[in-house]
This record gives sequence, C-alpha cells and structure tokens, in this order.
Amino acid sequence: MKIEIYSDIACPWCFVGKRRFERALSAFPQPVEVVYRPYQLVPDAPAVATPHRAWIAERYGPQARAMDDRVTALGAAEGITYDFDTALHVNTFDGHRLLRLAAAEYGLAAQSDLKERLLTAHFSDGVDVGDHAALTDIAVAAGLDRARVAAHLGSDEGKAELAAELEQARAIGIRSVPTFVIDETWAIEGAQETSTFLRALEQAASAAKPGAGAAADDAEGCADSSCAV
Repeated sequence: MKIEIYSDIACPWCFVGKRRFERALSAFPQPVEVVYRPYQLVPDAPAVATPHRAWIAERYGPQARAMDDRVTALGAAEGITYDFDTALHVNTFDGHRLLRLAAAEYGLAAQSDLKERLLTAHFSDGVDVGDHAALTDIAVAAGLDRARVAAHLGSDEGKAELAAELEQARAIGIRSVPTFVIDETWAIEGAQETSTFLRALEQAASAAKPGAGAAADDAEGCADSSCAV
C-alpha cells in the first residue's frame, strides 16, 4: 500500500494530521510506503521572514488569535508544542526542495524525519525555514550530507521539478491540506482522528472504497491561502 501525503511545512493542521496518521500506521499490521508530496498554501509568501502574529492578524483580523489558540490546544494533545509568538511567516519552496532531495537520495525514512524536523523548527522553535543555513542544519540533523544540501540549495537544482509537482497537485484536485491519497485511488482530507485513519487503511487493504461517510469524517485542515504560518 502506498500513501501520498500532500502537505505544507507552513500548515499547522498538517503537523496534527501527521501525528495522528503515524499512530494509525503503528496499529496497522501491513507495510505501508509513505511519501510526502509538496503543496504550498501561500505560494507568494515572502522570501524574507516576517512575524506570524502580525501576518495572521492582518489576514484574519480579530479571530486570528482564537485560530492559533485552537490548534495549539489540539496540538498539545498530540505532543506538539506550537509557539505562534515566535513562529515566522516565510516561503516554504526551498524546504520542499529538500524534502524532495531527501526522498530521492536518502530514502523515505529520511524524508519523514526531515518533515518532522521542519515542522518542529517552524512551529515550535521559531526557526526561519526559508533561510538556507537553517535549512542545511535541519537537513543534516535528519541525516543528509551537509555539502550536498548546501550545493543543492545554492543552485537551481530541483526547482523546475518541484514547480511541476506543485502544479500537478493542483491539477489532480488537491485544494486543501493535509490530503492523504491511498494507492492513487482514495483521498482523505484533513487532520482526521487516528481511528478514522486506521479505518481507512483497513478498508483500502480489503479493497473497500473508503467513502466519505464510512472512512473519513469532517476534519480540519488548511485550504488555499488559509491558516498558513
């Protein structure tokens, strides 16, 4: 079974969804290949980081802090510490380039590790994940070679391919994240409960289509240009 997870580094619900999905995988007896696919909620986000609080207040007004508080509370239940006071709003394109490099040259386990580290750096540690030096340190911690990462980020390598993957995601109908695509057949949107993910995996394994009412309940996620950090 292959699961393709479309998500953005700047999507708080993608972090929650990752944790819940991983718990479902730990309870699922069959081997599953998990690949992270790129998606950008705000493709025109700045290359120079700005404070999250200011950006989200400008976009959503008085409800902005309540939005942050809600995901902070739900994240805590998943072992995630969100620190929106230090979080930075910045373009995630280069982070996705590294995730693509990790999968291609170091394997899917390295890609998953890097994804976790990028999310943690962005949401918990106030790291500028658009900064090449910071990205290099994060990638090295995930097992990637420092010289290879620095050379990759310092060149145009992978840019055209990533742009094509981002366009392909929209072409197949991805409009919100996280979206989990099972065997290129069934899609589950949002940060579903662990039990819902597990039910979907079991139904897919038995070739029963996980319909909207049976396998996936309504769950929160981030739509285009919304709730990114």
